[in-house]
Amino acid sequence: MAQHRKSRPGSRVRSPEGSRPVAQSCPASSAADPVTSAPLGRAWSVASGHGSWGGSAGPAKSPGDAAGRGAGPLGRGLVVGSAGAERLRVPLAAGGQHAAGATHPGARPRPGAEARPPPRRRLRPPASRPAEAKAKPRTSPAPAPQQGPDPGWGDRIPLEILLRIFGLLVEANGPMPFLGRAARVCRRWHEAASQPALWHTLTLSPPLAGRPAKGGAKAEKKLLASLEWLIPNRWPCLPQLVSESCPRLTFLKLSDCHSVTPNTLIMLAKACPQLHSLDVQHSMVESTAVVSFLEEAGPRMRKLWLTYSSQTTAILGALLGSCCPQLQVLEVSTGINHNITPLQLPVEALQKGCPQLQVLRLLNLMWLPKPSGRAVTPGPGFPSLEELCLASSTCNFVSNEVLDRLLHGSPNLRLLDLRGCARITPAGLHDLPCQELEQLHLGLYGMSDRLTLAKEGSPLLTQKWCHTLQELDLSGQGFSEKDLEQALAAFSGTPEGSHPALCSLNLRGTQVTPSTVSSVISSCPGLLYLNLESCRCLPRGLKRAYRGPGEVQWCLEQLLTSLPSVS
Repeated sequence: MAQHRKSRPGSRVRSPEGSRPVAQSCPASSAADPVTSAPLGRAWSVASGHGSWGGSAGPAKSPGDAAGRGAGPLGRGLVVGSAGAERLRVPLAAGGQHAAGATHPGARPRPGAEARPPPRRRLRPPASRPAEAKAKPRTSPAPAPQQGPDPGWGDRIPLEILLRIFGLLVEANGPMPFLGRAARVCRRWHEAASQPALWHTLTLSPPLAGRPAKGGAKAEKKLLASLEWLIPNRWPCLPQLVSESCPRLTFLKLSDCHSVTPNTLIMLAKACPQLHSLDVQHSMVESTAVVSFLEEAGPRMRKLWLTYSSQTTAILGALLGSCCPQLQVLEVSTGINHNITPLQLPVEALQKGCPQLQVLRLLNLMWLPKPSGRAVTPGPGFPSLEELCLASSTCNFVSNEVLDRLLHGSPNLRLLDLRGCARITPAGLHDLPCQELEQLHLGLYGMSDRLTLAKEGSPLLTQKWCHTLQELDLSGQGFSEKDLEQALAAFSGTPEGSHPALCSLNLRGTQVTPSTVSSVISSCPGLLYLNLESCRCLPRGLKRAYRGPGEVQWCLEQLLTSLPSVS
């Protein structure tokens, strides 16, 4: 009996690994045994009249076992051998497969018994179920959702800190459009952006001014979007310009703005008692509006920027009439469409009307000063003038006599820009009363008349200001080699223990020699910019601009190595 059970076909035996039960079929099993799905996901193995439940995983140990195992709906299968099919009265269909209702040709019924299907009951798997068997993975608990940023973090920042941060941004980029956008973040930011202390400078210029016309619509859209917040919050009633909205407004820029009426500017002057700077460059503001504004806010005006046009004469007439006695900065420049009409500006009248002027810029203008006349006494000058810029790319009428009328009473002049003023000579500059000039720009760019004028006397410039000059521009000047050598040699004659303050030197297009350049580089250790473009007397490869101490020292090394080959 024990032997019969041991060799009983269809019983479970251990795999060679010792842990995996397999279903063993008898030799009578056919290689084409059918597979029928079990409803409860287990495998029922019938072979040689015996059946048993077994696992579905594991390698087959016999051909019949390999052919007779299949997966059911839940991953198990009903395994039926040939002999077991006879007892279950499950006939084989054509091709070796069982078909419902078919009879096997060689099947004999068991005496006194009828074939019954296996009972549909759920059995537990044996204790020795292999570890490789498929099991339902344990569902791990879903991770807790991560909490997003605190929606109220903006309200937790103290108002004082917000004002400090906003103040730094306003100082760098102006109040618009940043403050208008920040006011929409939350109530705390709206409160901080509405503080009058931040609204001291206002720019209403389009952000893309001066770019091609295709960007005009986009620039106008951005400007209107900024004004959508500005008008109801900073200027609740634009015609009235409520004074409490911007009581600390000091600077107003209306560049590239149009349709600004006189009433608007007058209301601005009355509503903002601290407003002292106005920029109307490249705008279509009527001259009558600017004149009305200057008459109202003139006593406190400090800075004024204008674009020269046919209407500028009326504005300059108001300045000559002493409506702005405290004016410190005056800049008049040309627009995009160059105006060929000369600007006539009486020097002496301007000195009387604006005696506190510190910066005077007449940029790219065809400036024609009115003649002084024989009976006109010299004006008081500009005693506080520190910067005079008369740069122009076209022919102008500035001469030594005009320069003397402008600067005869300006001992504190620090910057003198005379680029394009080909009529100025070194002798006329030497007679100026200023003794501590720091920047001198005498470059000629594209001037054809420089070839006909006598160019000598450059040592007069360097001998007078060699101890204070920081920037010197002699580009395009026709000084001779010897004249330039004597002029630049003045930087080598400083007292021992002190070095010249020269940090920028522009010699583009001059007749400077390698020995002169190497001498000035050695004498000025603080030289950071050196322009030697188009210098015909220098070796090839060195005619370029040098920026930084490293490049300047490299130029000196190359010049020193090339000196023996130069005769």
